[in-house]
Amino acid sequence: MKQVEDSEILEKFSNTKTRDEAFNLLLNKYQQKIYWHIRRLVIDHDDADDLVQDVFIKVWKNLDSFRSDSQLYTWIYRIATNESITFLNKKKQRNNTPLDEVSDELAETLIASSYFNGDKIQLKLQQALLTLPEKQRLIFNMKYFDELKYEEISEITGTSVGALKASFHIAVKKIEVFMLNEDITF
Repeated sequence: MKQVEDSEILEKFSNTKTRDEAFNLLLNKYQQKIYWHIRRLVIDHDDADDLVQDVFIKVWKNLDSFRSDSQLYTWIYRIATNESITFLNKKKQRNNTPLDEVSDELAETLIASSYFNGDKIQLKLQQALLTLPEKQRLIFNMKYFDELKYEEISEITGTSVGALKASFHIAVKKIEVFMLNEDITF
């Protein structure tokens, strides 16, 4: 099936008669990518599902005010990223838990999840990612898993390309150290 261009989605969305069709096209194009972006940040499948719904509700409500200053997917990624970070911060505050303990909790969720079907190396990589500071994890995920260019990540996060490259490099080094030094725990 041919991938629909963002311009076509936006054009259809601006017409009230084709608005629903446009939104369905947008969902088909971006929902899975956004789900995995969020899932890698919050780990839990149910939380990711809820956040994806929240993201696309915001997209629906604000799409007609979207300015084409950026690409549509970077705008959606920014919403998804902000929703995920807000969720993690609320989780941390609700439990009155330091961020490293939230990471430990997420690691336990990952191990116990019936939705995780990766092998031991993938699990170890996910555990390594959970040891990273939030911003480094976000940047690593966007670069490594989502295969975004630094310029796109910069647009989404509002961080300079140079800072992103440095942060990604540091994250990779930390992950390498973790992968080489940590035993796999279950």
